[in-house]
Amino acid sequence: MTVKRIIPCLDIKDGRVVKGVRFEGLRDVEDPVVLARFYDDNQADELVFYDIAASREGRPIFIELLRRVAECVHIPLMAGGGIAGLEDFDRVLDCGADKVSVNSGALRDPELLRRAAEKYGSRRVVLSMDVRRVGDVYRVFAEGGQTDTGRDALEWARLGEELGAGEIVLNSIDTDDKFGLKIATDSSPLVMIEYSSPNTNKPLHLGHVRNNLLGWSLARIMEANGNRVVKTNIVNDRGIHICKSMLAWLKWGNGETPQSSGKKGDHLIGDYYVAFDKHYKEQCKQLEAQYKAQGMSDEEAEKKAATEAPLMKEAHEMLVKWEQDDPEVRALWQKMNTWVYAGFNETYDKLGVCFDKIYYESDTYLVGKAKVEEGLKKGIFMREADNSVWADLTDDGLDRKLLLRSDGTSVYMTQDIGTATMRFRDFPIDKMIYVVGNEQNYHFQVLSILLDRLGFKWGKELVHFSYGMVELPNGKMKSREGTVVDADDLIAGMVKEARDTSDELGKFKDMSEEEKREIARIVGLGALKYFILKVDARKNMLFNPEESIDFNGNTGPFIQYTYARIRSIMRKADADNHIALPEKLDGNAPLNEKEIELIQKMNEFETAVAEAGNNYNPAGIANYCYELTKDFNQFYHDYSILSANTEEEKIVRLVIAKNVAKIIKNGMDLLGIEVPERM
Repeated sequence: MTVKRIIPCLDIKDGRVVKGVRFEGLRDVEDPVVLARFYDDNQADELVFYDIAASREGRPIFIELLRRVAECVHIPLMAGGGIAGLEDFDRVLDCGADKVSVNSGALRDPELLRRAAEKYGSRRVVLSMDVRRVGDVYRVFAEGGQTDTGRDALEWARLGEELGAGEIVLNSIDTDDKFGLKIATDSSPLVMIEYSSPNTNKPLHLGHVRNNLLGWSLARIMEANGNRVVKTNIVNDRGIHICKSMLAWLKWGNGETPQSSGKKGDHLIGDYYVAFDKHYKEQCKQLEAQYKAQGMSDEEAEKKAATEAPLMKEAHEMLVKWEQDDPEVRALWQKMNTWVYAGFNETYDKLGVCFDKIYYESDTYLVGKAKVEEGLKKGIFMREADNSVWADLTDDGLDRKLLLRSDGTSVYMTQDIGTATMRFRDFPIDKMIYVVGNEQNYHFQVLSILLDRLGFKWGKELVHFSYGMVELPNGKMKSREGTVVDADDLIAGMVKEARDTSDELGKFKDMSEEEKREIARIVGLGALKYFILKVDARKNMLFNPEESIDFNGNTGPFIQYTYARIRSIMRKADADNHIALPEKLDGNAPLNEKEIELIQKMNEFETAVAEAGNNYNPAGIANYCYELTKDFNQFYHDYSILSANTEEEKIVRLVIAKNVAKIIKNGMDLLGIEVPERM
């Protein structure tokens, strides 16, 4: 007799329950304690607590959070994450867990299983295995499903049992066929990709959206080409622009907080940046009139007013205090930045992007200054009589580049040198890719030469993934003219448009309200992402939201709907006939010309992935997905699947349709786009 047990699993990251696919695109779900109580109240048989980032981050499991979960449930509790020795077993069991799950720790030290079984008994020792299919074999992955250990899954399971594990938890992290996608190994090149790069004085806007989507997709594509990838962000959290927001808040904020105002932190601080600019312009206008009355020309008056305005002087004084570690200024800076980071994280979560490592310019600029001083000693750079430091690039066909001002303060180039230094210390990088707009082309040309001179092995080969600007139907975005499209407003608008359009077309029939909201989110974001990513990144693009949500043509919803249609066909085939489909078609299977063309098109996916990686071109994946979708729809129009003339023909077409759906899903995943099971 088969006994069914319901065992929910809480995947924990940053103290919250998250969900994702293959440990990517993680989205916040709920507080772990709330969910634990829910599962306990609803009679789950057991509960699993996984701290999914502990091993990768090299830290112990979230002990206090585990303790709170254990205190609120009465069912057996298994916990794992970052278990590296018997002391970790002790901590987890002392918190109230009944069993300890060990994964990466056992892979590093298999004898840990034996020692734990001898001390605590086999029933308390659980071997957890993250397994993925690689070619024709199943292999064990470590570090949160990121690293291929090369171990055969069955052999590792047998050894785990022999060593004393009382249970084995098999996590199938990749049940779909991954045709065309390569899996990285420990020896694969390590590629770091920098994207986002926000300023803490304003919220993310449409330009940031393009940057984040390009960066995330490029990371997925590089992974699909067999590279290990580190996704990184550099936050511009220092400088005069930050002080402007801080000063404005001090003058006119009256202690306002995100909580008291009901605004996201990044929006709140952005408002004060705008307020500074408003008052500054008023002061400049008054001073210009005064200087003109004294006989200055318009140009002279404007230039002097810009530097003599009291607000700008105060902002510069605050910057000096920040540089000098003034405790009050630093405390205000930390408080306001905390508000901004919380706001950024909300937006990143909505977009479905994240980072493995975040750097801050407030840390990197000092490292950069030290690196420049090191270059001075080696004769790579030169110091002028006014104490400024320069790099002579005339031999490379460029000009001289300032690295340190005469007062010793750094410039952006210095900060980038510092960031590169910190990154190389943290990771053995083989390739560095910067996702930055094309207005910085010269900057990265210079940076490449400087990093090469300083001895970075990837300096000469760094990649500036240069992309064009986003324009609106009425022209370029301009923050001071109020034409910036806020990222949060854009996302909300796209989801609403998807909901309204789907309602009008009758696509939400027989769906619950929760399902309608989820599909509207998937379709709205899919429309946004696809519209942006289908355009060659090197080109400027015109963003028109109305064109993106269309269930026909070269759009995300068209591709998503086709996937949902195929999944519906497969469900109907299973419900009506319980057809068992073969993994592969026989060599003598009946194939017509259109079916052969579809198979050939699917076979091009591997090439499309490789070309997208070689050319750093997410648009290539988008266009491939559209072409495959278009070809399938034409085939579906010409030939019936479920009403095929023979059973043999039906099976052939179902196998083809099933594989088209898989490739569409895999391709859209490389763009960071979800596909719904029904629409």
